[in-house]
Amino acid sequence: MDGGDRFGVSTVLFDSHEELIWVGNEGGHITSYFGSEMQKYTSFQAHENEVRHLLTNDGGVLSLTHNEIRFTKRQGLKLFSLSGSNMTDMQCMLQKDDSTLLIAGHQDEIFELDLNRHKILQEYTVEPGTCIMKVSSRYLCCGDSSGKIRLRDPKTLKCEHVLSAHSGTLSDFDVLGNTLVTCGFSSRQGHLSADRFLMMYDMRMLRSLAPLQTPMLEPFMLKFSSTMSSRVQVVSHSGQLQFLDIGGHMTARSMYIYHVNTHGGMVAGFDISPNGQASVFGDSAGVVHLWVDHGMEHLAFNIYSRPTNFADEIHHSHPLAIDDDSVPYSSFPLPHCSEPLLSDWPKKLLKRRDRRTPPIDPEILRAMVVKGFIGQAPNPGNRLRNQVPYIWRSTSKQKRVPESPMNREQNPFSSLVPKIYRRVEMRYSKLGVDDFNFQHYNKTSFAGLEIHIPNAYCNCMLQTFYFLEPLKVSLQNHLCKKEFCLACELGFLFDMLDQSSGQTCQASNFLRAFRTLREASALGLLLPDTDESLGRVNYPRLIQSWQRFVLQQLHRDTEVKHDESEEGNETERVTALINSLFGSQVQRTSQCSQCGAQTTRDDITLLTALSYPDNPENQAISFVNVLQSSLLGVQTSPAWCENCNKFQPTIHSKKLSRLPDVLSVNCQIDAEKHKEFWNRKKDNSTEKKPKDTPVQNTRSNIPCRFGDGCTRVGCTFWHTKDGEQTPAEPELTVESSREDCVLTWVPFFMKLRLADDGTLVCLDLNSEDESLEDGDIIYDLKSSVAHIQDYNSPGNLVAMINVDKSYHKEPVADEDSSWYLFNDFGVSEISKGEAVEFDLSWKTPCILQFVRRNMNTDYDLTVCRTIDKQIILGDVSLSQLHNAAAQRSFTPLNLNEVIQEGVVVGIDCEFVTLNQEESEIRSDGTRSTVKPSHMSAARVTCVRGEGPLRGRPFIDDYISTSEQVVDYLTEFSGINPGDLDVALSSKHLTTLKTTYLKLKYLLQHNVLFVGHGLKKDFRVLNIMVPKSQIVDTVQLFHLPQQRFISLRFLAWYFLGFSSACTYAPEGPGDE
Repeated sequence: MDGGDRFGVSTVLFDSHEELIWVGNEGGHITSYFGSEMQKYTSFQAHENEVRHLLTNDGGVLSLTHNEIRFTKRQGLKLFSLSGSNMTDMQCMLQKDDSTLLIAGHQDEIFELDLNRHKILQEYTVEPGTCIMKVSSRYLCCGDSSGKIRLRDPKTLKCEHVLSAHSGTLSDFDVLGNTLVTCGFSSRQGHLSADRFLMMYDMRMLRSLAPLQTPMLEPFMLKFSSTMSSRVQVVSHSGQLQFLDIGGHMTARSMYIYHVNTHGGMVAGFDISPNGQASVFGDSAGVVHLWVDHGMEHLAFNIYSRPTNFADEIHHSHPLAIDDDSVPYSSFPLPHCSEPLLSDWPKKLLKRRDRRTPPIDPEILRAMVVKGFIGQAPNPGNRLRNQVPYIWRSTSKQKRVPESPMNREQNPFSSLVPKIYRRVEMRYSKLGVDDFNFQHYNKTSFAGLEIHIPNAYCNCMLQTFYFLEPLKVSLQNHLCKKEFCLACELGFLFDMLDQSSGQTCQASNFLRAFRTLREASALGLLLPDTDESLGRVNYPRLIQSWQRFVLQQLHRDTEVKHDESEEGNETERVTALINSLFGSQVQRTSQCSQCGAQTTRDDITLLTALSYPDNPENQAISFVNVLQSSLLGVQTSPAWCENCNKFQPTIHSKKLSRLPDVLSVNCQIDAEKHKEFWNRKKDNSTEKKPKDTPVQNTRSNIPCRFGDGCTRVGCTFWHTKDGEQTPAEPELTVESSREDCVLTWVPFFMKLRLADDGTLVCLDLNSEDESLEDGDIIYDLKSSVAHIQDYNSPGNLVAMINVDKSYHKEPVADEDSSWYLFNDFGVSEISKGEAVEFDLSWKTPCILQFVRRNMNTDYDLTVCRTIDKQIILGDVSLSQLHNAAAQRSFTPLNLNEVIQEGVVVGIDCEFVTLNQEESEIRSDGTRSTVKPSHMSAARVTCVRGEGPLRGRPFIDDYISTSEQVVDYLTEFSGINPGDLDVALSSKHLTTLKTTYLKLKYLLQHNVLFVGHGLKKDFRVLNIMVPKSQIVDTVQLFHLPQQRFISLRFLAWYFLGFSSACTYAPEGPGDE
């Protein structure tokens, strides 16, 4: 290292944020090296004395000498340094949190330093001699020069326990989990000698464990390997290295002694990388040694490292020959000239022309108030002082495209994907989503779903499930006591979609329950925002896995259990609706190809994955042929044979005993050959219908301009040879439109016939009137889910659904006009053919759903869910510290109080922030919201508006949450850390589902909700309340094109509350 010829290494450290190694020497010089190749990154003189300790954080590197601490950026720029009269012999430091640092040494104080304000916050008086500090889960461990380790309280730094590790002095120690290991020196006959035993302590019981013996070396430094909690690396002063297992297990590696080639020097510094793949040593000769695991091809020091900033390369200009005529003169730099240039125009040929003042912004003129002859208007703040932007005239002649909320910043001519299929984005203003125009994307009576919630990629499948009426009604009737039940949350979401009348909804409560499922996380169904924004998601495979998992989860949630007779304790599982709708009863047979042994088992399959033929060149393969081979495919794969007692090639076959009502097909287009197969079938299916196919003649009564000499095929204008000018009745001719002439490979309806022996016959239907036989089942295409790939977006999933007539509020005359495209919150009406036309360059099929014709007649489609009144009368708290009698802040409803239509109920909600708002500052200084903050309900209060207990709350629920809260908004909400924790809270704590059911109960009884800003409250609670049941003081006292009035002003104006009194949420009825 730099200065190694004069000074030895005093300390080494792996950077915890970047791929850097930091080295300090006895002369106060600090050098850093990048990566496993030890490329020098920075080198600077930090101190005049020995660097005793190094520490890294997010902002830079901290270095400590005996009397000074310095904070330096990784590039070498000094941020601050601090020294004091009490800082006489400092030895070590420890970062307590992001902004606080503890510094200790042989003096009598431990200093607490604020890294943001660069000053000492507090000085703690302790026993002198602290040379090493480590932190465990419960204690701050301080090792001193007398061989003792003092366990201190991390907050007060009071000594609670003392461990006497060595009789001489302490050399080093480390803590991992509940285990503390030390090495040091013992005093023998007045001399210090190295202890050949590593002392171990259990931090839970505060007792010593059996020590580890190191007979082959004298321990000087040690560290736990971060990846293996039971392995310790021990280093001697002379450079010997040994790996020991704290459990006492002897391995070949633990018996081997490694040697660091110090060339006679002494090891003075030692550290292990955070991921345990590398170790670094520094010796007294000024040499740094890097050791890595053998065979590591791609070495990294950290599990997740951020990129390191390097200095920009200096680009040197190439020398140019002055006599080269091909070189332009502008390539040569010239000195500044104070005399006129030859290229200057003479003044007589120049004329001064002032730039015309641009017109004043109409918004400023509209807000201007004229007093006398002076007009005053508020400064919009979008321009710099005394500066006017220069605007080219040509900018007004750019492409004239109507401005709309969709893709304001994109080139509308740059994408071949139709506009309604592209990924929709929400553009936020300072009002968030309140002023976003959702109607621009949805002019239908069906609700879209918002996309700013994490894992909202499944919106398309939620819409698909909603338009399966038997499934929708069954989930709306389902209600259980399970907190995170997907079936209940889907039922609540379907209630919102029923009541929305075209308003955009959000599936936040369903996705909240979905995020709590460990199985979903293990299957990779929970996406981080970075992967989704960077386009790292395989959406077709993801949505197919999502459907498989959710159907299985819904089956478990809706499964009903009935107890058997008292003779046996077995339970009978009644077939759930999911099996009845999606389940295919399959008999699977496995036959060993060697001994012929067969095993048979019955199974239920909820999905069907397409298995493509091995010979894709065969043009005669239809979709139903592929589907038939997928339902009854025969496969050969290795399996365990009990007779042969080993793995053997086994033939697996299937037989169907029952077909589902909803045939859900995963397209499984994973390989390139599968895409080629679909493209080939798409090209081959573009054929004409038979000539005798009758279609309606739509010939116009307008004469053709070419008369009888017209030679255009299929001309729709009237000719003399056509006879009557105005036909009395429409004729049937063999002419057809282009849309009717195209035959798609995916059929709109097909016929399946299941024989008694389990064989299946799948047939295409050329027309819906084709004759049927007994046992034939007609399946109609219900929906298709596709992945849309656009070059300037990470892609999105859309659903094309054939909506039943029962969902339309107005009667539908044409069946083909009932197909709709659901693109998150964008809903558009599409033609029937768009649902099965797939151009794989931008539109990839993922899921196809076929439903049995007239399926709804076999199910009860009556929504009859009732919420028991006990849900609102209950007074059960989840908090372990809550005393219902002493700490209850509300009076529950009693049996005599009647909740009926028109009863006034005051409501107020408080929220916490799960994810902070993401915003950007534009070049003009304005702030634009990229992603709003993710809020979660924390407290819901309902107050009686009538009766003898008027003004007394009957609901005051704190909502427990297991998700990480980034901001409790205590200033506004009164929620403190711990109030939502079951183990720590003293409040009346309930689940979100329980509180949601209470509000649903009030909603079903048509109560009148009164509050301030209820639109946001109900939005975060994810509940749809009709406008007729809302009295919102925000809207009640709001004038058009004026700002909203605060509750504090309304309380002062109408109720006489003083504005000087700051609102503090002491009680639930204050607001």
